[in-house]
Amino acid sequence: MYLKHSLLAGAISAALFGLAQGAHATNGDQMIGITATQWGMAGAVVAAPQDAATMMYNPAGVAELGIEDVRFDMGFGILNPPREVNGVVSDSNYYLMPAGAVALKINDKMYFGVSMGGLSGMGVDFSDVFPSTAGNQAVVTTKQFYKIAPGIGYKLNDRLTLGAALNIDYQSLALYNAAYQLPQSQVYGYGWSLGAIYHLNDKLQFGASWISRQKMNAFEWNTAGSPVASGKIRLTMDAPEQYAVGAAFRPAAGWLIEADIKKIKFGSVLDRIDVERPAGYAGAVPASLNFGWSDQTVYAVGVQKELNPRTAVRFGYNYGESPIGPEDVNSNIGSLAVVEKHLSAGLTRQLGKRVAGSVSYVKAFANDVTSSVAPLNKIELEQNVYNLQLTYKY
Repeated sequence: MYLKHSLLAGAISAALFGLAQGAHATNGDQMIGITATQWGMAGAVVAAPQDAATMMYNPAGVAELGIEDVRFDMGFGILNPPREVNGVVSDSNYYLMPAGAVALKINDKMYFGVSMGGLSGMGVDFSDVFPSTAGNQAVVTTKQFYKIAPGIGYKLNDRLTLGAALNIDYQSLALYNAAYQLPQSQVYGYGWSLGAIYHLNDKLQFGASWISRQKMNAFEWNTAGSPVASGKIRLTMDAPEQYAVGAAFRPAAGWLIEADIKKIKFGSVLDRIDVERPAGYAGAVPASLNFGWSDQTVYAVGVQKELNPRTAVRFGYNYGESPIGPEDVNSNIGSLAVVEKHLSAGLTRQLGKRVAGSVSYVKAFANDVTSSVAPLNKIELEQNVYNLQLTYKY
C-alpha cells in the first residue's frame, strides 16, 4: 500500500512539473535557439549573432548585423521528442515551434529589434506511467512558454556594442492525471536582457549576455465548493536567470568558429515550488513540489563555412548535464528534460538579392536516468529538431 501511494504521489507531482517546465526541451527546459541559423550553430550565438533573433539571447547583436534599412527573419521548427517512462512511450511526438524577428536601423549607432518565439514547453501523453501497478496512471500535460523581446543595440565605437531588451512573457499550463485535473490556465510575466560584444581585432571578438529571472504571475485554479475569493490553488513558476559568455574567431575568409559557455539557474526556480491552497483544503494537490533541479552549465561550439558567395554550411555541438539527477527521478516522472548531447547541421542559401533561406537539423542523443532510491523508475528522452527560416533584408 505504501509503495502504491508513493508511486501515485510521485506521478502527481512529477506530472505537474513535466507540464510546467517542458517535458522534452533541450538544455533542461530551454530551447538552444529559435531560428534555423541559431540551431545550426548549436546555440553558439552570443559572440557573433547572425540574425535578428539575437534579441532573445544577446540584444547587442542587433547592431552587428550590417543592416542597411530593415531585416526580417521568420520561420518555424518541428520538434520530435520520443520519450519513455518505465518503458511506456508517450503518444504525442510532434510539436510546432513558430518564431520571428525584425530589426531596423535608426541611425549609424542605434538599432532596434524585436524577436518572438517559444522557449520551452509542449507536453506529454502517457497512457499509464506505472503499468506494473493496479489502476491506470495516465498523465497528459500541455505547457507553453512564449517570449517577446523588444530592445535596442548601440555601437559605442568600432570595438564595443551594448544592448538591452525588455522580456514580455506568456505561459500556459494544463494537467490531467489519475488524482486531479487542473484545466488550462494562462499567466504573463516580464524580465530583462543585457548584452555586449567587443571586437579585439578583425579576427577575434567576444560576447556576453545576461537574462534576468522571468517574474511570472501565479497560476490560479478554483477549488470545487469554495468561495471564489478564498477557494483558489495558486503556484508560481518563474523562468530561470541565465548568463553567457562567448568567443568568435575568424581564422580565414569565409570561416567562423564560436564557443560559448552558459549558466542556467534552474536551482533558483525549480528546486522547490510552494503551492498555496485554501484553508481547510483536503484534496490531492500537494503543498509543495520538490523537484530538486540543479543549475546547468551549457557548452556550445559552432563552425560556419561559406562555400561560395551564395551558400554557407554550419555544424555544432552542444552539451549540458541533465539538471535532473538519479536522486530526483521519482519527483520528475512527467518531466523528461534529461538530454545532454546535441549535434547540429545547417545551411543557408541566398535565394535572391534580398532573400535567403536557411534549414537546420539537430539530433539530441538518447539519455536515460534511473532513480537511485526505490521505486527504481526510469525516464528517457531523445530529440529530432527541424527548422526552416526565411530572411529578407532591405
